[in-house]
Amino acid sequence: MPHRQRRIGLTGGIATGKSTVARLLDASFGFPVLDADRYAKEALGPGTAATQAVIRRYGETVLAPSAAPSASGATASNGSVIDRQTLGQLVFADPVERRWLEHLVHPLVRQKFEQELTALAEAPAVVLMIPLLFEAGLEPLCSEIWLVDCDPAEQEARLLARDGRSVAEARARIKAQWPLERKRALADVVIDNRNGAEGLPAQVARAVSRLQTSYVRP
Repeated sequence: MPHRQRRIGLTGGIATGKSTVARLLDASFGFPVLDADRYAKEALGPGTAATQAVIRRYGETVLAPSAAPSASGATASNGSVIDRQTLGQLVFADPVERRWLEHLVHPLVRQKFEQELTALAEAPAVVLMIPLLFEAGLEPLCSEIWLVDCDPAEQEARLLARDGRSVAEARARIKAQWPLERKRALADVVIDNRNGAEGLPAQVARAVSRLQTSYVRP
């Protein structure tokens, strides 16, 4: 059966401008935005089963300073907070560890999407903002896929300016995702963000005006 609502899978590389496009879809058209990054953060929140699995694998090295053991050696495991920067450095430096974390978190993110989509079943259109949409195999959740595209050199420069990471860290994060060229060939809509945000509203409006896709993607 085809999707009964328009489900826009919004993806792209890191720092290509997905959040900007999502804000336009929300503010200008009232489309609810479901954010995979937020769900991933919730999955690794204090006291969750996924957080405990991460601590078992990596030990106290991934805990935020406030969650460090007390002088007595006790740790409030139910309230432990993951230091996301430290965890990121671990997993982006080792493909095996990155895949382990993805296999832990991606099913939880998909479950959250399915719950939210059920709650929004009567909405005419929903945006699913998923940076790793193709990598995680989440295309079947969407009726159409939009790619926010930009030049790879510009992508790297934006990431460096945004997060203050080293060049090596930025490149490791970009390399961990499929190349934009590969994603471009699989997208239904390509939003070109090479020349700044000024041209995005017109591109988004044109894409929204397209006929709703009436099939389930393979």
